[in-house]
Amino acid sequence: MSGTHLTRRTLLTAATAVALGATTTARAAAADGPEVPAIWREFSRSPFTHPQIPYVGRAGCRGGAPRLPRPRHFADATEYGAVPDGTTDSAPAINRALAAAGRAGGGTVTLPPGTFRIDDLIRIGDSGVVLRGAGSGRTTLYATRNLTELIGVYGSRYGGDKSSWSWAGGLIWLAPRARWDSLVAAIRSRAWPFEGWTGNKRDEWTALTAVEPATRGSWTVTVADPEGLHPGRLVLLRLADDPAHTLLQHMAGGGPGPASYVWDDKTKLLSYVPYEWPVRITGVRGRRITLERPLPLDVRPEWNPQLTTHVPELTGSGVEGLTLRAVLTPQSPHLLDKGYNGVVLQCAYDCWLDDVTVTDVDNGFGLVAASACTLRRTRVAGRGSHHPYFCREGSHDNLIEDFTIEQRTVPAPPGTQLHGINVEGLSSHNVWSRGRMEMGTFDSHRGLPFANVRTDVTVNNDGRHGGDASAGPLFGARFTHWNIRVTNGRAGLMKIDGLAPYSATVGLNTVTEFDQTDVPDFTGDLRSRLELYGTTDAVRPRNLYEAQRELTR
Repeated sequence: MSGTHLTRRTLLTAATAVALGATTTARAAAADGPEVPAIWREFSRSPFTHPQIPYVGRAGCRGGAPRLPRPRHFADATEYGAVPDGTTDSAPAINRALAAAGRAGGGTVTLPPGTFRIDDLIRIGDSGVVLRGAGSGRTTLYATRNLTELIGVYGSRYGGDKSSWSWAGGLIWLAPRARWDSLVAAIRSRAWPFEGWTGNKRDEWTALTAVEPATRGSWTVTVADPEGLHPGRLVLLRLADDPAHTLLQHMAGGGPGPASYVWDDKTKLLSYVPYEWPVRITGVRGRRITLERPLPLDVRPEWNPQLTTHVPELTGSGVEGLTLRAVLTPQSPHLLDKGYNGVVLQCAYDCWLDDVTVTDVDNGFGLVAASACTLRRTRVAGRGSHHPYFCREGSHDNLIEDFTIEQRTVPAPPGTQLHGINVEGLSSHNVWSRGRMEMGTFDSHRGLPFANVRTDVTVNNDGRHGGDASAGPLFGARFTHWNIRVTNGRAGLMKIDGLAPYSATVGLNTVTEFDQTDVPDFTGDLRSRLELYGTTDAVRPRNLYEAQRELTR
């Protein structure tokens, strides 16, 4: 939907209906009286350009569609030799079935109830391919080896003795076949790669056209040359920073604080730019291009804005209805994970996970240069994880809903670390909705993530954030925490009005600073908002993401 289709009267009427509907259909009686905050009424008047709340109403696969795609059935993995006896290595058979589905143009590979031992990772490298079990309580993949054993040692492109398996790769790995092959080749040659949309050295792209100036929230852009652009094509919007770092300042909301911040020594952060935003074109009329989502940032000439190509994407693929259980091993010391990792989507667009549990893993669910993906009904369980969820390397517009992080089943070994739901590396417009976190925190690993939303989440806030100082600020502009219930009363990374510029903390129960405590990266007035503080489940609408979808559908 283009913003031009929405009048102010329409938005105000819809906003009132959404808020009242949320009040009358709340799942449980609030401890405090329901209340519609002023900031919601403001947002309703200008949903695509509000200064504190980002527009995330189109986050997720196919714009957040409630029904996920259902590709045709291709084969059952047992037809290729998979055996659900818990002892036969079924990874080769499952991978053969998935590859055959890819060669056939897509389809669903099913797994019946039972336990399938896998001594190798499971790869989905072709678009339109789905792996579907009989349900997370009925079909289990039992993984016996880690990524260090299967692929090799994976060092950090920033040096040191860290293992990149601490934040990358999965024992179920969804990534375009050619991109995965190039990543593995680089790892095995110890040429530690960039992991995103433009290749191992960020040089696999071609300019399609320059883009004329436009403002954040616009659904259309004007290009210099529309040749080669057509509805359905996925392109990258590429924005380069300038010597004064005005792009990074803009991501932080602008103003005196970001202008006076020292950017030049943030070497890791500077390696993340140019900013690359994948988006699908929905219309072409002359030089006027309509986009699937509104612009996440201004487009200014000093940033050399371009639409470009990228490595071929994985699209229309998913994993459903299964549990991945790793062989039980102690959690490794911090940043030395061996790679008993769960499910990762990489260079994926319009892909999904549904009803998937990972157990006894180093890291749970990963989004690595993934955009417009939905993770629905996912769960992290077992002995405890380093990153239960991670979202990095420029991942945008993803939806994680109905998610659970269970309390660990064994005490944390000395020297380990727990984060939680992580976002970093210029990742933006991602949503965590309807969650239950029995451990962990709202983790930022620095790297100036911006415009991300956590809404309708209950959390035992006992995790800590990470991130090197060279990665820069914890938060960019427009982080929103909406209807958050902190069961242990710890403020850190929940109440962000004193930390995050142009942020909104709305509907948070009373919390207190203890354990890890942070100070703001930017000086001066952060222009943040704090509303309905000290209430529990009182804010209406109850779920910001769902309300935005209702408002602008």
